[in-house]
Amino acid sequence: MDITSVISLLGGLAFFLFGMSLMGDALKKVAGGKLQTTLEKLTSTPLKGVLLGTFVTAVIQSSSATSVMVVGFVNSGVMQLSQAIAIIMGANIGTTATGWLLSLASVNGSSAASLLSPTVIFAVVAVIGILLYMTAKTNTRRNVGVILLALSVLMSGMKTMSSAMEPLQNSQSFVRILSVVSNPILCVLIGILVTAVVQSCSASIGILQAMSATGLIGYQVSVYMVVGMSVGACVPVLLSAIGASKNGKRAAFSYLYFNVLGGGIFLALFAAVNAAVGGLPFLQGAATSVGIAIINTVFKVFAVVVLFPFRSLLEKLSVRTFPNTPEDEEDREFEANLLDDRFLPYPSVALEQASKTAALMAFAARKNLHKSIELLETFDQVKYDKIQSREDRVDQYEDRLGSYLVKLSAKDLSDAESRKSAVLLQSLTNLERISDHATNIAELGDELHTRNIDFSEAAKEGMSVCVQAVLEIVDLAYQAFTQKDLTAAIRVEPLEDTIDAMTERLKAQHVNRLQAGQCTLQLGFIFNDCITNFERVADHCSNIALIELENQKTIDLASHSYEANLKASQTEAYQSYVREYQKKYLDRVLDEQEDETQTSLFVPAQ
Repeated sequence: MDITSVISLLGGLAFFLFGMSLMGDALKKVAGGKLQTTLEKLTSTPLKGVLLGTFVTAVIQSSSATSVMVVGFVNSGVMQLSQAIAIIMGANIGTTATGWLLSLASVNGSSAASLLSPTVIFAVVAVIGILLYMTAKTNTRRNVGVILLALSVLMSGMKTMSSAMEPLQNSQSFVRILSVVSNPILCVLIGILVTAVVQSCSASIGILQAMSATGLIGYQVSVYMVVGMSVGACVPVLLSAIGASKNGKRAAFSYLYFNVLGGGIFLALFAAVNAAVGGLPFLQGAATSVGIAIINTVFKVFAVVVLFPFRSLLEKLSVRTFPNTPEDEEDREFEANLLDDRFLPYPSVALEQASKTAALMAFAARKNLHKSIELLETFDQVKYDKIQSREDRVDQYEDRLGSYLVKLSAKDLSDAESRKSAVLLQSLTNLERISDHATNIAELGDELHTRNIDFSEAAKEGMSVCVQAVLEIVDLAYQAFTQKDLTAAIRVEPLEDTIDAMTERLKAQHVNRLQAGQCTLQLGFIFNDCITNFERVADHCSNIALIELENQKTIDLASHSYEANLKASQTEAYQSYVREYQKKYLDRVLDEQEDETQTSLFVPAQ
């Protein structure tokens, strides 16, 4: 094999690996992330998990990618380890699709049917691909063009590698190397090493298929190498589990255990049958590309069939490898909400996780407000401490989500994904501020308790109406944000206007009391601060709802054009909501002002 053949081989390998990577990335974009997100949704039974793992992996052309995503799901707490094992089994079957696709490159068309030869077919595919890529007006069609181009590059690299290796059939040195490599253990180790280097079982199987063009690779060598390559596919998954939670590590090691046990059982049975019959007939011939694809498929289907009934044992083995500790139970709630960098190469999945985490942040902020208002009436130190702890959690959510979304923005996002990321980023600050104001209210409740004072009955009645309105606007904003409920979002702005008018009225009542000498200035600050925090909470709820409405109407998120148009137009629907909330809340505050007796704002607590 001269230097020209070596360069040709390396060039073919470069085209092959690049084509495989390019095709996988384009397939993920065309899938729009829907295939990946369904991994965590459609796994109600183990069999469904296997079928889903098979389908998703066949589409994205990488069992390692599927398994890495599964590790991320388990690490984030959105998927159980038992579900992950079923998907991992299916991923092993799905990855065999690539081998069958690559076997087409070895098909030789007859002279009478030269137009149907793989070379001509993939040339036509390349032409169609470049036309789509250069003329497409949508990202989806352009990505389809990239897939076709990548497929042609992949097959071109496969052909080039096969052609470069053909002269090796006359090389005595290569024959001597193969005679040494025929050792089963060495074959398995080489398979592991090759896959660990190229980071793809499909790619390493493709390299083996290209080597079969020499006619010197036997089926026995191929069997052991295929098993080794499957074990080698665990390397990138194990690397991805570094820094993961224990459940994430368990998912990664379950992939390793499945391939090692499956490979060991398969090779043991293969050796036993081969010895029993005095040598399987097909082992005497040279391996072909199609034959290697068959071996790969038979082995992986066999492993799933044999180990599927023993999924629980794989799970127990993984748990024994990383046993629980008392500290794990304390941190479980926190771990379940971690954002995982493993999802960043898959923007739709990453955004789905970010949305779920933002929903948890919204729930924590909303709960903090509900609990802090309770402290104004009856102070409880345990509740107060939980509010402070939950506020720290909300701050952590904001920091992690903000950093995560900034990292994600560096990826190749579609317009819809960029918009969704922008909506989440803009909402984070408002959610965090709602929790801040809830903490302020809790501190005011603590001050009331420490000073042993309480609001008068008249003041309590006015504040009670304001509290009801604030709790409703928070619930509406929460529903609009977490459920994308536009009906709820539309109601927020009219209610926010009503709360503004109501807080102004309550503050005016408060000033009248101060002027009449019915309240000291120092104690009056508590009432005024409560009302101010309620008003600020309503403002942030309004911001959240407007962001959702603007996003649905595809209006520039950087402006408040929607809010201006909404108030300027004073539509009948808007006015109807305003009248509804005025009657429900504002009129009650006005009535109470008229009937209010000259009682002190604060009275000693009983």
